[in-house]
Amino acid sequence: MPLSEQEQRLLDEMERHLMNKDADVVSAPRDGQTLSSRNIIYGTVLVLLGIGGLVAGVSTGIIAIGVVAFVVMIAGVVLAFTPAKGVGAPSSNSAGAPKGGHGGHGGKSASPSSSFMDRMNDRWDRRHDDQ
Repeated sequence: MPLSEQEQRLLDEMERHLMNKDADVVSAPRDGQTLSSRNIIYGTVLVLLGIGGLVAGVSTGIIAIGVVAFVVMIAGVVLAFTPAKGVGAPSSNSAGAPKGGHGGHGGKSASPSSSFMDRMNDRWDRRHDDQ
């Protein structure tokens, strides 16, 4: 059974309200929080080298090797959880956009490096604008 005009209008208004609020909530905490797979790999390698150095320091009884290995392990963890430079920077489609939408929606506005949610929001906006 189709919706009445009043129900359809109410549903459209609820969708617009949710879209405006959801876009703000989704985009705000993620700015600058994208982890780089390269940093994760290098960090993991450093942690593994640190564990090997720690084992070597304990087995030889040389405390300095163990301390250096522990510092290398901490550096690896910090590197692995450091956000990538440039990848998580705010784009013109998220932080600087007006509340009503994400700015220019011509052609392909979502780049391959944009996040999944940004691409979905852009698709939603384009679909909603076409109606």
